[in-house]
Amino acid sequence: MTLDILIIVLCMGIAVFLLLLEVFLLPGITVAGVGGGLFAIAGIVYAYSIAPTAGHITLGSSAVVFGGFFCWLLRAKSFQRVALKTNIDATLTSTRDIGLRVGDRGVTLSRLAPIGKARFGQTVAEAKALENFVDEQTPVVIVRIDGYNVTVRIADEAPTQSTNS
Repeated sequence: MTLDILIIVLCMGIAVFLLLLEVFLLPGITVAGVGGGLFAIAGIVYAYSIAPTAGHITLGSSAVVFGGFFCWLLRAKSFQRVALKTNIDATLTSTRDIGLRVGDRGVTLSRLAPIGKARFGQTVAEAKALENFVDEQTPVVIVRIDGYNVTVRIADEAPTQSTNS
């Protein structure tokens, strides 16, 4: 009988350890969480295989222990030590608000495949290629402004204005 109690206590102790490991050290559902759940179930099933009374006692005490640990963790604010506390205070500025206009000329800073970065004067903006891909350091011209990015084409392909006299 003493060996049976030792096995049940060992299973439940390993279950508590693995579940705490899961909560504090391993993000997501990992082997520790699954293993902790399996050890808890194995301890309860083993207790029920000994006698229904032993199973009821094990089930009740494990519910109290797991509930107690969970409440203690919440009250001790232990989750705040592992929680992200970063506030994002950045704002996204529209390309219209930074002074870009259709027809402005610039140069690509990265390959537009089809989206990348381009510099127009002192302003760097996200640029989208009108057609195909545009290599780095290629002269471009803005053909359309869509909220937070600009659509460009290669400057050499810009249509020429013909004057009819």
